Amino acid sequence: MNLQAILGNFALILFVLTVATGIVWFLDVFYLARQRRAKANAALAEFDARNARLAAEGIKVDTNGRTALAAGILRQPTWIEYSGSFFPVIALVFFLRSFLFEPFKIPSSSMVPTLQIGDLILVNKFTYGIRLPVINKKIIDVNDPQRGDVMVFKYPKDISLDYIKRIVGVPGDKIDYRNKRLTVNGEEISYVRLPDYLDEEHLSYFQQYQENLTGVDHKILVDERIPPGVSGAENFPGRERCTYSTDGFTCTVPAGQYFLMGDNRDNSLDSRYWGFVPEDYIVGKAFYVWMNLNNFPTNLKRIGGFQ
Repeated sequence: MNLQAILGNFALILFVLTVATGIVWFLDVFYLARQRRAKANAALAEFDARNARLAAEGIKVDTNGRTALAAGILRQPTWIEYSGSFFPVIALVFFLRSFLFEPFKIPSSSMVPTLQIGDLILVNKFTYGIRLPVINKKIIDVNDPQRGDVMVFKYPKDISLDYIKRIVGVPGDKIDYRNKRLTVNGEEISYVRLPDYLDEEHLSYFQQYQENLTGVDHKILVDERIPPGVSGAENFPGRERCTYSTDGFTCTVPAGQYFLMGDNRDNSLDSRYWGFVPEDYIVGKAFYVWMNLNNFPTNLKRIGGFQ
C-alpha cells in the first residue's frame, strides 16, 4: 500500500490513532500515574518530616504549600493529558464507523436521480456481515447483498477508492442488457416512463423511468443520444463470462462476485466497463441521505431514506 493509499484510508488513520492514544492512556493509568503517586507520597512525607522538625525547634511552619506540592507532582504531562482526553472519542468514532455506520459524500452524477452530487449519505456497515476494520475481512455473516441494493464498495482497479452503484446481478445471475433494458435470468425487468429529467447543471433533459429490479422500485435516467452498446470495456477478470454487441451485452456473474450499475445509466462507469465486484471489496449498504449542502437550504428536502 503506497503513501497516497494510506493517507486516503481514513479507517487506517483512525485505527493508528486509536491504538496510539490507547497505549498512552493504559500506560498512564496502570504505570505512570502510580509512579507519580509514589513520587508525590515520598515528597509529601519529606515535606511533613521537615515541617515536624521545624515545629520541634519552635519555628512556625506554613502548611499551605502541601496541596500545591502534591498537585504539581500528580499533574499529567501535556502529551499524556491530550492523549487520554482524545482516546475515548477517537475509539468511539472508530467503533461506530467500522462496525455500524459510515458517512460518505457523493462526488459524481452516476447515481442521479437517486443520489445527487453533494449528498451526504450513511452506509450500514453490518447488514452484509461484520468485518474487521482496515483489512475488511468478514468474520460474521449477517445478510447477503440483494439485487436493487445501493452498495458502497472498494473500486476493483484501486481499492483505496470507494465507489457506489446499484446491484443488478448477484452470484450466478445472467444479466442481459439490450437496448437499455435489463433482463435478469430470463426475466424482463419492468419499466414505467416518467416525465423527462432536467439536469440543471448541464441544462439538458434525459429520459426518466421507474425500474422495478426484482421487486425494488427506483428511478433511472437514459440518454437516448448515446448508443446502447458498451464502448471501451476493459479486459477485467472474468471478462470471458461476458459478450458484447452493438445493442448491449450479456454477463454471467461468477460465484462470490456482484455486477453493479449506476442509475444514471449512460453516465456511469460501472461493471459494464471494469468488471465484477468481489465479495471481499464490499463496504456496506447505502440507505440514508442526511444532508446536502449544495443549494442550501433548498436541498434539505433530500434528507431521508432511499432505495
